[in-house]
Amino acid sequence: MSASTTSSMGPSGRGPRILFYSHDTFGLGHLRRSRALAAAITSADPKASAMILTGSPVAGRFAFPNRVDHMRLPGVIKRADGSYASRTMGMSIEETTAMRAALIRSTAEQFDPDVLVVDKEPTGFRGELLPTLDALQEGGKARLVLGLRDVLDEPEVLSAEWDRKGALAATERYYDEIWVYGLRGIYDPTAGLALSAAAQERMHWTGYLRRDLGEVGPPPEQPYVLITAGGGGDGEMMVDLAISAYERDPDLGPRAVLVYGPFLSGDTRAAFEERVAKLGGRVTAVGFESQIETLFAGAQGVVCMGGYNTFCEVLSFDKPAVIVPRTTPRLEQWIRASRAEELGLVTMLDETRDGWTPEAMITAIRALDRQPRPSQAITDGLLDGLDYVTSRVEALLHQLPREAAE
Repeated sequence: MSASTTSSMGPSGRGPRILFYSHDTFGLGHLRRSRALAAAITSADPKASAMILTGSPVAGRFAFPNRVDHMRLPGVIKRADGSYASRTMGMSIEETTAMRAALIRSTAEQFDPDVLVVDKEPTGFRGELLPTLDALQEGGKARLVLGLRDVLDEPEVLSAEWDRKGALAATERYYDEIWVYGLRGIYDPTAGLALSAAAQERMHWTGYLRRDLGEVGPPPEQPYVLITAGGGGDGEMMVDLAISAYERDPDLGPRAVLVYGPFLSGDTRAAFEERVAKLGGRVTAVGFESQIETLFAGAQGVVCMGGYNTFCEVLSFDKPAVIVPRTTPRLEQWIRASRAEELGLVTMLDETRDGWTPEAMITAIRALDRQPRPSQAITDGLLDGLDYVTSRVEALLHQLPREAAE
């Protein structure tokens, strides 16, 4: 993005403003994706600024670049039966959603964005974004973008979910562009959705979002395998399997650096810590690492879940990886991992095909040093996402009405 080109496109006296909406009822994926995009856009244009609206309870534990800030929305949790509740406040979910909706609209009015980028949920959590979408569309001063990760869910399940939420109608009505943070040749996340021809013409395949390959801190003592459960909320099985592999085979190497993730429960983590302590340094563990890029950069290989952001890190740091994908509550990770394995980007430890056993994990870890790197499978456009997005922002700013630019 050219600073000299885009800086004149915002309202008089200020540079372009980009607002990100990241509902974040669970995990870290949405926030981390929005943070990477905001950093790229503001880095490309020194006059641009970005604000991220997020429901993540750990947003404050991340560092944000200059001219990127965030506002925490009241948190919600998903119960075992699929219903939602306020995370900490003595309010009903309806009251909490209404408060979040009001905060979102108020922030949009005060921040006055030139571009709104919505992550994954076209209507927001329980439709909380609709009042803001209406206001911005009626005002005509902002361009509205829906950003989708490479895989959402299996087509039939996704179609039913979007029908229930009114997401398809919202996508058709509000969004000027749809960005898919992946490659069409790997997977189409909108397969199964009855998008109109006009909506399909507004789709842009950006490539995956490259992780920062700049300065990283000194890595732990090498060699080591990085084992990461992402946010950790769904990582108990994979962590247990990895620790079991080192318990079962005293000669298994190299040693492992294990990152539990901030959402792995305290009691479960305490039990894991006891087991790790007995391994004599062959496995070391931390709960949360905001600069996990340093651990990726120094690793011989990676064992991980199949979330979008972790997959981008595997590709960006070009590491041989074994993905252990969850299959509930949605098949997103399994679809991503199986397709990536078909293309030679990673290997997958599949529950049905391979078995989730210590023996299977031992075999997978031992094979990492012989496994090809992702760059040996695909190169063209694979990690162009951030550059593509900054170019799209520049194009959208040029489309703003002249009264918003003067």
